[in-house]
Amino acid sequence: MGKRYYVVTEQAVPEVLLKVVEAKKLLDSGKVHTINEAADKVGISRSSFYKYKEDIFEFHEHSQGTTITLTFQMEDEPGLLSDVLKIIAEFGANILTIHQSIPISGVASLSLSVQVLPTTGDVSEMLEALAGHHGVRKVKILAKE
Repeated sequence: MGKRYYVVTEQAVPEVLLKVVEAKKLLDSGKVHTINEAADKVGISRSSFYKYKEDIFEFHEHSQGTTITLTFQMEDEPGLLSDVLKIIAEFGANILTIHQSIPISGVASLSLSVQVLPTTGDVSEMLEALAGHHGVRKVKILAKE
């Protein structure tokens, strides 16, 4: 079973995860310069920050027009990239950039920047469909702008 994505209200999110989001904001804004500073400022350990930093981000209610950068690890199979792009197209997102590395040991790294449009379907469902596709080993949200 692949990764599943949930949308929950802030009250349902454990405090440590909210503090990780706060620490990431401090780093992004330049108010602090190191992860250690950010973790100290919000009152969490560095290990908590590292444990959760890739798995928690704010979901903005008005996400249309935002850009999501995704990274993939996928098997080097003919047509697999086409299948991935087709899933994104079926959800109505706009692909802005594609970068794929030369496969090493049968695995290619891919990064995609995708624009979420007013007509785009549920982004969580799209990510689930991508992660669950045969040959896709890993899908991760790298950034959301």
